[in-house]
Amino acid sequence: MPVANRSSASSTSPVVRNPARSRQAILDAATKEFSEFGLGGARVDRIAKRSGVNKRLIYHYIGNKEALFLAVLEQAYASIRTAEQALHLDELSPVDAIKKLIGFTWDYYLEHPEFITLLNSENLHRAKHLKQSTMVREMTSPLIALLDNVLKRGRRDGLFRPGVDPVQLYISIAGLSYFYLSNNHTLSTIFSSDLRAAKARAERLSHMSDLVVGYLLGTGAPFKRA
Repeated sequence: MPVANRSSASSTSPVVRNPARSRQAILDAATKEFSEFGLGGARVDRIAKRSGVNKRLIYHYIGNKEALFLAVLEQAYASIRTAEQALHLDELSPVDAIKKLIGFTWDYYLEHPEFITLLNSENLHRAKHLKQSTMVREMTSPLIALLDNVLKRGRRDGLFRPGVDPVQLYISIAGLSYFYLSNNHTLSTIFSSDLRAAKARAERLSHMSDLVVGYLLGTGAPFKRA
């Protein structure tokens, strides 16, 4: 009986498990699954198939479906918070900073529709999962502090009205984009117009910018674009 070639056998590298890579593959697959089916309709079996990671390892790395959903939400919030910090709003004039935040929020929601569907799903569950996360709240605090500083600079320069709460302002900016996009199908139907058409999207962004900046300037009138 021929003897196996030891050098050939030893030259085959063993499969090395990479926990970080596997975890990311799981989260990416779970994001698609939850976005498509919601928490109730999502299946760990399909997430395992999408990610190419054994179902047992999903439970090992992250936990059950509920824990997986929270991990997906935390990753989604981490992504948008990181992108917001990269805007460097503190380096812009107060008006330009607000305009940039409005445009960024609009574009981010358009480019990441899964973010909207994940939030819709979590709201159906009354934020049960996010209430367990201190990480999401900690990530949001620097953004609010940054926005508050923009408002203070605007007031110091004699541009912005006093008494604007940064949390309320951020909710308004996010809400103007979020409502339009999350309800786009129904709005397009009742107004007999394709509100996702390029012209409609451009009009919406212009309207949002005029609305928010006009309010901050205390005029309610459209501002002059740079």
